[in-house]
Amino acid sequence: MKHLFETEPQLARRPILVGVVHLLPLPGAPLYGGSMEAVLSAAQFDADALRSGGCDAVIVENFGDTPFYPDHVPAETIASMALALGRVTEACGSLPVGVNVLRNDAPAALGLCAATGASFLRVNVHTSAAVTDQGILEGRAAWTIRERARLCPGVAVLADVHVKHASPLGSETAAEAAGDAFQRGLADAIIITGAGTGRSPSGEILSHVRRHVGKRPILIGSGLTDANAQRLLESADGAIVGTWFKKEGDVTRPVDVERVRRLRDLVDAI
Repeated sequence: MKHLFETEPQLARRPILVGVVHLLPLPGAPLYGGSMEAVLSAAQFDADALRSGGCDAVIVENFGDTPFYPDHVPAETIASMALALGRVTEACGSLPVGVNVLRNDAPAALGLCAATGASFLRVNVHTSAAVTDQGILEGRAAWTIRERARLCPGVAVLADVHVKHASPLGSETAAEAAGDAFQRGLADAIIITGAGTGRSPSGEILSHVRRHVGKRPILIGSGLTDANAQRLLESADGAIVGTWFKKEGDVTRPVDVERVRRLRDLVDAI
């Protein structure tokens, strides 16, 4: 999977689109609906729509499990996500599938990659530290990268920089934090988000990060739409898209395959 995030960005290929499967609340979560089959069926539907619409990869998140545990989810969450990854992988065929265990459980994500064959993981706080609604989260890059080497060395680590729904501790700029994520955290790609779910980063921040990290891979992690894609992708190699792919852009609804196709066509024309 690392080849998708290597250091010859748009110069050599089209921008990457990673679609998000937002899982419904899982067993043990306060809002769990009581049916694991309903969770799996919804995940399969969204994965099939993302694949059919032209995404390059799909990432699975336990998005419905609010409020999130800060850095260690319980066993039932990991077991449920393993089932969901199996269903999504089946729906996606040869398409790479990744995982993000919210809020910041990289150990669980690595275990899921090793057990299910998932190709990449997203880590919200990989280096540095941030104040979040779960409290203070600290990056554990040293542990994560060593465990990756032990369990699943071919898996790519996508690291958020100044992640959404958080305020960074410290005074480093996003560009400086991105440099550290690559150079000291050994991330395969970095992710730049806006302030919250569905909110885009500024073009100014993206261009500043691009100048700082050179050709290393940058993904937009929130807020990409048909209205801002051309402008924002001038400084990024692709995007992780969740909210805009949903029906009427409502994050609580299923994926709309026509919206996926529309953004795919637009991005390919850039």
